[in-house]
Amino acid sequence: MDKKDNIFGKTLKEVQELCRFEGLPPFTAKQICSWLYSKNAHSFDEMTNISITNRAQLSEKYSIERIKPTSVSKSKDGTKKYLFPMGDNRFIEAAMIPDGERKTLCLSSQAGCKMACTFCMTGKQGFQSNLSSGEILSQFTEIEEAGDITNIVYMGMGEPMDNIDPVLTSLEILTSEYAYAMSPKRITVSTIGVIPSMKRFLDESKCHLAISIHSPFAEERTRLMPVEKKYPIHDIVDLLKSYDFSGQRRVSFEYIMFDRVNDDASHSSALARLLTDLNTRINLIAFHQIPGSLLKGSPREKMEIFQSQLNKNGIITTIRKSRGQDIEAACGLLSTKERLK
Repeated sequence: MDKKDNIFGKTLKEVQELCRFEGLPPFTAKQICSWLYSKNAHSFDEMTNISITNRAQLSEKYSIERIKPTSVSKSKDGTKKYLFPMGDNRFIEAAMIPDGERKTLCLSSQAGCKMACTFCMTGKQGFQSNLSSGEILSQFTEIEEAGDITNIVYMGMGEPMDNIDPVLTSLEILTSEYAYAMSPKRITVSTIGVIPSMKRFLDESKCHLAISIHSPFAEERTRLMPVEKKYPIHDIVDLLKSYDFSGQRRVSFEYIMFDRVNDDASHSSALARLLTDLNTRINLIAFHQIPGSLLKGSPREKMEIFQSQLNKNGIITTIRKSRGQDIEAACGLLSTKERLK
């Protein structure tokens, strides 16, 4: 028997095309999207304002499949890490980070990652597959805090710009009035700088952008992040300078600090020069030790000095608080060792 086409994760336009193909009334598409997203329906039987005949027709060919987590770990700081099975011995993780009334969801866009950054557990795991828009959205809808999430960051497993079509589809559904109607100002997508996809993201989305930089020097950044060879950080910054970030949309830079590698005054000065004339900010991130890596995190005192140097150079710089380290949910630690069992 042929596998049914899953409609969870389809945009209004895609559902409209489906309805035209099935000969259903045009208004049915908005009804279906309302049930899928606003009302969180898990079956066509729940769509009571659609005729029984049309519901039966839809359920014959289509399904509503969401991926549910199989386990959850809870940190002493309140952070939760959810494990989602993707089939074929593939898994992903998503982290929910509470902070007062704010609840931030850090979601994944791929199972594993191709980019092989030397400091990242996901990169050490290698690449298994891209996620569909429905698999991305399941991390938002199927956790215990579904309905309470205030902010979303695409900073989990994978490189979002390496899976750009499903990522853009998921962003449309998250921010559109016909679906979840989240403000784009509450969503940030992180990238190491895949330039063609990053340009599409900037042109087709209004969400915030975060760039993983980690060094202003090409040779050093290449050692940390092999992608520098293909997409140099200077080209990334040049592209960003052609966009306007003076309004509500933000671009920021993520900078993991490694002791005696990228944490001295020459780095802060070069960063300030590189980012001149770009309306941005820098988030400094503590490195969390991973197996097999000789890198060590910079001491807190060094991070504060580095922060002060950047602030004096006119770049707003903050030190991000580490969360969920005890359950391996902190930055760079997401990995799915379960797939190897």
